[in-house]
Amino acid sequence: MNREEYIRDGLQNHLEEFQKTYPNLELFGIFIQGSQNYGLDIYTDNYKSDIDTKAIIIPSLEDVVMNKKPISTTHILSNNEHLDIKDIRLYFDNFKKQNINFVEILFACDYIINPKYVDLFNVLKENRESIAHYNTNQALRCMSGMSMEKKKALTHPYPTLLDKIEKYGYDGKQLHHIIRMFDFITAYSNGDTFESALKYQPHKKEMMKAKMSEYTLKEALELAEFFDSNTKNIKEKSLKEKDEINKDALDILNKIQYEAIKRKIREEVI
Repeated sequence: MNREEYIRDGLQNHLEEFQKTYPNLELFGIFIQGSQNYGLDIYTDNYKSDIDTKAIIIPSLEDVVMNKKPISTTHILSNNEHLDIKDIRLYFDNFKKQNINFVEILFACDYIINPKYVDLFNVLKENRESIAHYNTNQALRCMSGMSMEKKKALTHPYPTLLDKIEKYGYDGKQLHHIIRMFDFITAYSNGDTFESALKYQPHKKEMMKAKMSEYTLKEALELAEFFDSNTKNIKEKSLKEKDEINKDALDILNKIQYEAIKRKIREEVI
């Protein structure tokens, strides 16, 4: 099985898990998230990248009228892969917050869209660069913030990372993200498209070594400090005096969210 087939099979498996576990939730679309989207996935005997996904759902009439708390949850599959499920209202808010982990699904290598909403997703995709540049100051802050979070997590003995911490003294996946954020913010701050920035990887060799935990603890700590501090410096130099909102992107997000929920409610009523 080639890489594309492996990813598609994994995505289909997540879709079936969603449909089986949450039969009453209305799916807008399900998207690959993570390393596959920027070409840093690995499939060897020693390391195999997980297939993780994000699913956007549409609230029901009852959810809206009764002002129920929008759904936001992570479903863990039997193989320990993650399926993040989020109400479209919350997800679109995260687009506006410019968190690249959420924005990246607009550039996902694979996805499955509910046929009812394909036209709406197509509008999102056509305008994905505008959405990815909704607030460039906020995007830069998120990139630097993510690097700082990964640096804090590098040697922290979280239960899910304990085996790596005990074996290597650090979690190589966190280090690879720190390096990736530096490459990403370098390209983004230079005016590259979000799509190009996702795959701008002059330090790919270092990232792959980090993922495989091939650095000593001392080397990992030094690399984390170097790349994180440089990411912060780029952020500080690149920030505009004031945040500027892309009003066209805001209008598109609001219209698509409204139309998707309206269609769901109309279907219920009819």
